Amino acid sequence: MDVHLMIYNPDQYVDSFINAGADLISVHIEATPHIHRSIQHIHSKGIKAGVAINPGTPIQSLESILPDVDLVVLMSVNPGFGGQKFIENTYSRLAQLNELRNSFNPSCLIEIDGGVGLENATQLIRAGADVLVAGSSVFGAPDIQLRIKELHSIMKSAKSLTT
Repeated sequence: MDVHLMIYNPDQYVDSFINAGADLISVHIEATPHIHRSIQHIHSKGIKAGVAINPGTPIQSLESILPDVDLVVLMSVNPGFGGQKFIENTYSRLAQLNELRNSFNPSCLIEIDGGVGLENATQLIRAGADVLVAGSSVFGAPDIQLRIKELHSIMKSAKSLTT
């Protein structure tokens, strides 16, 4: 279970989510003054740790923590509510993050969260994303199971073109 904590002071809740069955916990770089301490705490519990970054935060702020994480959640909307429009600058930010990942931690996964759907899934995978979060696109679809199958198919096709 991948848990993304979009909350301030995430450290006070990490153990509760671990006890509830989390396999990976991501915390926002903007939400804690001691991101390394948060990541170390999560890892000390034997689970994977990730860091999330908001659209307005420079990608370079990840440089010091990137070697220590298993996942980076690149927010493609401002956190707070579902159904927001995808921020197009995310593609440029994804390219920057890929360069950083290749330099510091090639095994780290990149997850895109916000505004993901049928219209941009292929381009995001081809640009280097490994994981896509598609909330409104899935739960707002008339047939949820069909939408999930469509997204899986798109991702599989896009990944086969990048390898």
